[in-house]
Amino acid sequence: MSLHLVHEKINQAIAILNEKDIDLWMIFVRESGTMRDPAMEMVVGTNATWQSAFLINKNGDTTAIVGSLEVPNMQMVGTYKNVIGYLQSVKEPLLEYLSKNNPQKIAVNYSINSNLADGLTHGLYLILKKHLEGTDFIERFISSEDIIASLRGRKSASEIELMKVAVMHTEEIFKEATKFIAPGKTEIEIAEYVRTKIYERGLGLAWAEDHCPSVFTGPDTAGAHAGPTDRKVEKGHIINMDFGVKYNGYCSDMQRTWYILKDGEDVAPESVQRGFEVLKTAIQKAKAVVRPGIKGCEVDDAARNYITQNGYAEYQHGLGHQLGRTAHDGGGGLFPRWERYGNLPYIPIEENQIYTIEPRLFVEGHGVITMEEEVVVTKDGCEYLTNPQTELMLIK
Repeated sequence: MSLHLVHEKINQAIAILNEKDIDLWMIFVRESGTMRDPAMEMVVGTNATWQSAFLINKNGDTTAIVGSLEVPNMQMVGTYKNVIGYLQSVKEPLLEYLSKNNPQKIAVNYSINSNLADGLTHGLYLILKKHLEGTDFIERFISSEDIIASLRGRKSASEIELMKVAVMHTEEIFKEATKFIAPGKTEIEIAEYVRTKIYERGLGLAWAEDHCPSVFTGPDTAGAHAGPTDRKVEKGHIINMDFGVKYNGYCSDMQRTWYILKDGEDVAPESVQRGFEVLKTAIQKAKAVVRPGIKGCEVDDAARNYITQNGYAEYQHGLGHQLGRTAHDGGGGLFPRWERYGNLPYIPIEENQIYTIEPRLFVEGHGVITMEEEVVVTKDGCEYLTNPQTELMLIK
């Protein structure tokens, strides 16, 4: 992440602290190169070896307390106004900072609901508690999940532009893949072709290579989040592909669907075409609901209910997720009211968040139809970042 963006996100974090009336955000880490805290790359810009505290105060102060050998690096990085080094223990400078500033609400990098706010290991938490023994600071701790949800979710203008470029590359590669897909090709061959095109452009993958891209052909596939297999494309198959690229640290995540024409066919069978139209309309209905303040589960309702009302089984996942520096980013999502999602379906949508919308349905004898579009939330609704798929792509 560029240092320009780090400074941008730190300033955004300060505004969020004031908005949420949180006095201090403390990111407490050690060996962050191996035990990575997800917030480090966004609001620190480098790693720390020894126990370190990165402190963002709602008054605009930023202080890094790091091992003495890491002071020069932190100063060169230049993301924090004050850099304090210690030799034997972080305890004394940390206590001095907290006593001087006396924060009443201290957001710390742990969370029950959000993995992106849960970088503090249990062992390091116990160490932090011991450092603060004899004070009441530990009672002032709250989870940093609300800060992370807003900070990672609310995209700056610079971040949105980077994500538009990632989408552009993804759409161009989908067009190239359309020319490559043919009966007899395997899912693995198609996936390898797409990865080659990604690497030729100097891009990264939005998630792990073993299932980026995911390619599914026909009615008997392994299902979402599985990797491609040696299953061959056949006439009469529906094919769908799920992949994203990483461009300058920001991800895309899209899905597209094709139908392989049988001999003598010029159009897809009625059942396939109907499934496509229902899915397309479900996406449009969900998009029409997205706006600041609405809960993600209400958006999921719009697509899920439309699909089931048209006689299809409900999809076995959330409608969509936030997107940013990782393919699954931010806090809340467009999730159903299922226990596995915790409180995330109920978190209100905010302006400048970016979501995927990705329902799916099964067409008997042919396969799964799914599209995945990206939208950015505006003041009173949302806009597509992607050029949505409006027609079923046919391959002879």
